[in-house]
Amino acid sequence: MADSGSGRKPRASLVANQDRAVVARHIRASMAKRGLTQAKLAEIAAYDERTIRNILKGLPVKDVTLYEVCASLEIDLSKLPLSEPLGSSDHAAIPQSQGATVGILPFVNMSGDARQDYFVDGIVEDIITELSRFSELVVIARNSTFQYKGRPVDVRQVGRDLGAQYVVEGSVRRSKQRVRITAQLIKASSGAHLWAERYDKEISDVFSVQDEVARAIASILVAHVNKAEAARILTKPPEAWEAYDCYLRAADLFSSFPGSSDVERIYEVRRLLARALALDETYARAHAMLSATHMATWTSALDGDLFSPEALERAYRAAQRAVQLDPNLPQARGQLGYVLLHRREHDAAVSEFERACALNPNFNDWRYASTMNFAGQPERAIEILTSQTLRDPFYPVSALVILGLACFMAKRYSETLAPLCEAAIRAPDFRQARVCLAACYGRLGQLEDARIQVAHVRRLDPAYTISGSTKLIAPFKHIKDAEHWAQSLRAAGVPE
Repeated sequence: MADSGSGRKPRASLVANQDRAVVARHIRASMAKRGLTQAKLAEIAAYDERTIRNILKGLPVKDVTLYEVCASLEIDLSKLPLSEPLGSSDHAAIPQSQGATVGILPFVNMSGDARQDYFVDGIVEDIITELSRFSELVVIARNSTFQYKGRPVDVRQVGRDLGAQYVVEGSVRRSKQRVRITAQLIKASSGAHLWAERYDKEISDVFSVQDEVARAIASILVAHVNKAEAARILTKPPEAWEAYDCYLRAADLFSSFPGSSDVERIYEVRRLLARALALDETYARAHAMLSATHMATWTSALDGDLFSPEALERAYRAAQRAVQLDPNLPQARGQLGYVLLHRREHDAAVSEFERACALNPNFNDWRYASTMNFAGQPERAIEILTSQTLRDPFYPVSALVILGLACFMAKRYSETLAPLCEAAIRAPDFRQARVCLAACYGRLGQLEDARIQVAHVRRLDPAYTISGSTKLIAPFKHIKDAEHWAQSLRAAGVPE
């Protein structure tokens, strides 16, 4: 294979779309072997990190780009088991939904004040949430659409990246007690504008604006697929506008977790939520997020709350309160389900997640699959992850770990390493990715590799043991599943 400096040109079409996953797998394996991070590969190959991320996911890029990245890793494509030598890179590798798929891009902050970004992002997230309630539509998750924040975009390329047929762009201008929101709906394949509107409201009317935008977009898309939504459930807005503002600030801070391990950030989120609840004690979303902060410190070694029964109880009470206040809020149901999982109330946890999905067909909480896995249904967990990937093609690292663990528990060991290796590349210090890799290597008898992962885990958490940490963080319902997991960790060398 020729490298980029050889003077030879690559074939016009290097690999077929179905083969890009094979190439991506070999690239990830080469990176893991050499200890390369995504950022380091981007530096070596002289491409931006987004391009590298797309390659690692098997998404289409220019063939010459893929060729040069493989050359930088000394991977000979001619020796890979590709099913077809030729193919087109014009079609997205992301599976397409049966219904209309829409991606809501981050709106532009026109206020002239970067400190208002939290407000603009919160408006967009609420529009995504409201639009997601229409069962006929597939709405791309915020995690994926916000990859384009602050960057010029070509909606046609965005459509291909996300597997979306429609894209929404817009802007928000906030000044004193008024807010102006503009939004436009675009057909991704052609770039044609289908609808545009401007809303100029008192700031206290922002909830009605969100609702109007969601209804207008959905009515066009639903008509496009010749269906109608008979009814939907609206998230209950808080009584006080100031409470909503505090909630948005808290959500903006909390969105960086677990990427940030700064416990002071979690404490500031709680202070903002306390202010929101002082203004409106019935604000269900604030209670749900408060519960999430307690689970964050319960599962991570940030302060004295690690595996503390009191912290778990606080998380449970806050989640329960959120559901009591708004039984139709999917986020509250999902949060309660996650807490119930760690209370080892598996059936109740599954029920809460199923209820959340019934309330919102586009509910995209990766913890649902994790709950199914620990409840003894790994194949169902894999199905859920596959479905959620449609709505979140730029899925987070945690999704890869959940997929790897689900494949492991389903004893599909040959499919386990790829997602876990990618997770370790994207987040080298993500403890659970390293633990899962250690278990898989231990089960496969690759003991040298297993020991390397165990050493990494012990550097991150010197107190990590099978009977302690892993028993709490991996709440299996069935004894046989817990023993399968523990035996693999023992083989890897994790202390008892």
